[in-house]
Amino acid sequence: MTANEKLALLRLKMQDEGIDWFLIGSSDYHASEYVGDFFKVSEFFSGCTSDNVLLLIGRENAYLWTDGRYFISAAKELAGSSITLMKSGEKGVPTLEEFLRENVKKGETLAFDGRTINAEAGAAYDDILMEAGASLITDIDPADGIWKDRPALPVHPIFLVPDELAGASFAEKLEAVRGAMAEKKADYLMLSRLDDIAWLTNARGNDIFCNPVMLAYALVGKDSFHLFTEEEEVTDEFDDYCADRDITLHPYETVLDFLEGFSFDGSVMLEKSATSDAIYQIIANKADVVLAANPTERMKAVKNPVEIENIKKTYLMDSVALTHFIYWFKTNVGKMKITELSAAENLDARRAALPGYIELSFPTISAYGANAAMAHYAATEENQAEVEPHGFLLVDSGGQYMGGTTDVTRTMAAGELTAEEKRDFTLTLVANLNLLNARFLYGATGKVLDTYARSPLWEYGINYNHGTGHGIGYILNVHEGPQNIRWKFNPGQKEVPFEAGMIISDEPGVYIEGKYGIRIETILLTEAGIENEYGQFLKFLPLTWAPIDLDAVDTAYMQPRDIARLNDYHAKTFEKLAPYFEGEELAWLREATRPLPLIDKLTKQL
Repeated sequence: MTANEKLALLRLKMQDEGIDWFLIGSSDYHASEYVGDFFKVSEFFSGCTSDNVLLLIGRENAYLWTDGRYFISAAKELAGSSITLMKSGEKGVPTLEEFLRENVKKGETLAFDGRTINAEAGAAYDDILMEAGASLITDIDPADGIWKDRPALPVHPIFLVPDELAGASFAEKLEAVRGAMAEKKADYLMLSRLDDIAWLTNARGNDIFCNPVMLAYALVGKDSFHLFTEEEEVTDEFDDYCADRDITLHPYETVLDFLEGFSFDGSVMLEKSATSDAIYQIIANKADVVLAANPTERMKAVKNPVEIENIKKTYLMDSVALTHFIYWFKTNVGKMKITELSAAENLDARRAALPGYIELSFPTISAYGANAAMAHYAATEENQAEVEPHGFLLVDSGGQYMGGTTDVTRTMAAGELTAEEKRDFTLTLVANLNLLNARFLYGATGKVLDTYARSPLWEYGINYNHGTGHGIGYILNVHEGPQNIRWKFNPGQKEVPFEAGMIISDEPGVYIEGKYGIRIETILLTEAGIENEYGQFLKFLPLTWAPIDLDAVDTAYMQPRDIARLNDYHAKTFEKLAPYFEGEELAWLREATRPLPLIDKLTKQL
């Protein structure tokens, strides 16, 4: 069926149920960014594969909101459908909330599946509808009866991260969480976010592709711990693990009924943006609610010494594999057939051969030429480009290992470049180096740090429609909060100070639709710097050690300090990688990380 045919069936269902508007998000029951196939309802109805989608279907029209990472790809995917693309954040484009205020009329009804919309958003929609004199239905799954071949919920065995690899036991983490509950005078904590639960229990799964988590809920009490997981996923080892730690297991699908029947003898702490509207409504009707950020989020964001040591080793191992791939690409491009997929497969195979490998941390983005202008482009067997000896190949990739989660982007010259391509690559490089070398006082947030990266591009009237940096989990999700780096924070987004031990990506870029895309991503560890009369300073340590393609650099767009910073990064990169290379590859690595001359020249002007 086409998207229009599926929408027609949904509209028949809406007519039968007396629904005027149906809202479908792209999340699952856990406010996840990436979801399993069972939960891809917005993709089923729209054909849009973006990870951040709000699809609003009316009786006659339909609208899809997504962010700047997906504007180009979403436009292509929606072509031929009756769905209007709403480019979030663009001038003249209303937010979903603004659109509802303008268009929902008195007496109308909006529906959404309350399990897939978080409580914070649900409350906002409820307020809008009350103001309009409209009503809300939250117990209908739009896919029921329409998505005939809907995939089943995933079932994969749960596995454990040993305490010596986690750096802290479940008991130690639980004690810290209960301490945070006590500070908020809460008797219970409701956890729905999958990576929060995986971190706290030191358990992992394979229920979301590239995200080693299991479908689960947790209700933490002062002296109880209820864990809801799929029964088929519970191994004998995990069953014994839970029994030894007084973790009471329940079937995953019983969570709503359990909460309905549970006698809360105190207040319940939860985060509305991380809890489904369905769960929030049940708890709010039975107990006092303490609204606060999940304490697990910050705890897992600040890596402990064991995690940091393992992460450093894992990133070095991952960087070696990536650099071997770069050597293969640079020495073979133009001499043999290389496609976007064959390049990705070459790199993926190198990671899979590394010790402790679990899976990729996200599907490898291998994008040549104009395809790289789509920040989250995905090549397929039927739709992929062959790399020609000119322009750029952008490769964004990472792996999950028993020792860390990696993420890195390198953009490589495939051959001849235009002056414009070299300029934009160099500006992106300077942006990356600016952030990498930032020094800042404790208390600074990602809004302050973002200007380090964007200012070299803004000086030339260039911008990129995504954040500059995101946190990264430890054998967990490749995107992790609460820390992030962006120049503006939209409602609901967290802006928190950076702490020593937090990991962040540094990934500015330039994307010229129809021409090329450039992104350079280095992962950074936040460390304590000097402390003096002005306070505690923080700085970043690179975790990624992989060459920047000097064939794409035009030093006319660099100041001497920029060149010195690049030379320093490359000197350290060679020192760390050289023991893993020999012969022709070692000679190539030495040339790829050679110092550029420090020429005192004026930067080209606008």
